[in-house]
Amino acid sequence: MPKFKTYAIAILIPLLVGGIVGFIMSGSMDYDELVKPPLAPPGIVFPIVWSILYVLMGVSYARLKLQGKVDKNIRLIYYGQLVVNALWSIIFFNLKLRFVAFLWILLLLALVITMIIKFYNKDKLAGLLQIPYLVWTTFATYLNLFFYILNR
Repeated sequence: MPKFKTYAIAILIPLLVGGIVGFIMSGSMDYDELVKPPLAPPGIVFPIVWSILYVLMGVSYARLKLQGKVDKNIRLIYYGQLVVNALWSIIFFNLKLRFVAFLWILLLLALVITMIIKFYNKDKLAGLLQIPYLVWTTFATYLNLFFYILNR
């Protein structure tokens, strides 16, 4: 497969997943009504940050794919974290299960760390490109916990 097509597909998949989740959540977003913890950004920040992170995910995965380094474990952790990521939004916003969402995001955090390690071991840049995802997920974990505490 040509390089461009590999990158395009790899970037498009997480962007589509994020778009579908955004569509599913659109009627359930109550972010503006929640009591916010310190450092909570305005709502507009989230789709911008997630779009960047999804592009970085796709770039990392495409790098591995083009080098023939995508094996069953890489595929499982990559798509697994993408599914867990998507379901977090539904748990938090649609179902409004904030504490369950907190536990779920801890799972996501573990998967992101595992993904970074696995990617890094195959291709250093592919792993390093996921550091912003780890930082943001860590920040989202803080937000989730305090949204739960402040909005019980």
